[in-house]
Amino acid sequence: MILAIESSCDETAVAVIRRNQGKPGLLTSLISSQIEIHREFGGVVPEVACRNHAQRIRPLVQQALDEAGVTLDDIDAFAATRGPGLASSLLVGLAYAKGLAAASNKPFFGINHMEGHLLSPFLDLGRIPPHLGLIVSGGHTMLIDVQGYGDYRLIGHTIDDAAGEAFDKVGRMLQLPYPGGPEIEKHARSGNPKAFAFPRAVLKDAPFNFSFSGLKTAVLYQLQKLADPQDHLADICASFQAAVIDALLKKTIKAARENGHSLITLSGGVACNRALQDALIRAAGSNGMKVQPSPSSLTTDNAGMIAFAALLASENREPDDLGIGIDPNLPLAPA
Repeated sequence: MILAIESSCDETAVAVIRRNQGKPGLLTSLISSQIEIHREFGGVVPEVACRNHAQRIRPLVQQALDEAGVTLDDIDAFAATRGPGLASSLLVGLAYAKGLAAASNKPFFGINHMEGHLLSPFLDLGRIPPHLGLIVSGGHTMLIDVQGYGDYRLIGHTIDDAAGEAFDKVGRMLQLPYPGGPEIEKHARSGNPKAFAFPRAVLKDAPFNFSFSGLKTAVLYQLQKLADPQDHLADICASFQAAVIDALLKKTIKAARENGHSLITLSGGVACNRALQDALIRAAGSNGMKVQPSPSSLTTDNAGMIAFAALLASENREPDDLGIGIDPNLPLAPA
C-alpha cells in the first residue's frame, strides 16, 4: 500500500493505492484545486501556489487516509512527484512525503510527473504493454516509444509552446477565463473549424517534434484584423483547435507506424479534450490501430497516477535515498 503526493504545479493531490489479487486499486484519490485562486491572475503564480500547497497538504493527507480507511501505520511506502514542475511547488510535496517516510522508517519513491501521465492509461490493467504514448499537457507535448515499464525512448517533443500552453495563451487573447483549454473546446463546438486557415508547423529536420508558437502568433494577427473578435469567437476557437489536433494526429500516427506500434495512448491535461480523443480514435482506427486514453480522472495533475507509477517502481527498482531532491526539469526518457 502506497501513499503518494502530487504538487508539481497548482494542484495539491494525495492518493492511496494497493495491489489486490494482481490488480492495483486506488483506495482514494483527492485533489485540492487552486484554479479559482489563480484565475484572477490569468495563470499560475508560483509563490501563491507554494503557499497554498503548504496550507492544504497536511489536512488532505489525513482526509485521504480517512477515506481509504487506513492509518499511516498501514502504509508500506511513500511517494511524491520530484519533477518536472515548479520548484517551489515540488518542494512542498516532496519534503512532506519524505518526512512521512523518515518518521515511519518506510521506503520512499521519487516519481517523474510525466511518467505518471505516461502510465496512467494502464492503471486498471496493472502492467505496461508496448505502445506509443502521446502526452499532451500544459507544459509538455511528447511522443514516447514505450516497450514496457521503465523502457522509454523520446521520439518527439515541443520545441516551444506545449499544446496546453497554446490553448491557455490563445484563451487569454480571446479574453476567456483561465484555464483556456476547456473554454476554447466549449466555444469550438458551435464554430466552423475551416473558417480561418491557421498554420500547421512542419519541421523537416525533426518530423516528430511539435511547434505551436507560430500558430499562436497567427491567431494574434487574425484577431488584429477583425473589427470585433467576439463576433467570430466560436469560429476562431474551432479553427485553432482543429489546427492543434491536426498537428498532433499526423505526427502521432506516423510515429506509431514507423515504430511498429498498433496501440497508442493519450494522456495529460489536454487528453480530456473530447474533440482530440474522437479525432485520434478515428485516425488510429483507419490505420488499423487502437487508442487507450487515460481515464478522465487521471488526465489533469493528480496523485492517482503518481501512486500507480510508484507502485510499479516498488516492484521494479530499489527505493530512493531520502537525500534525493527535486528536479524542475527532470527528463522522462533519452532521445
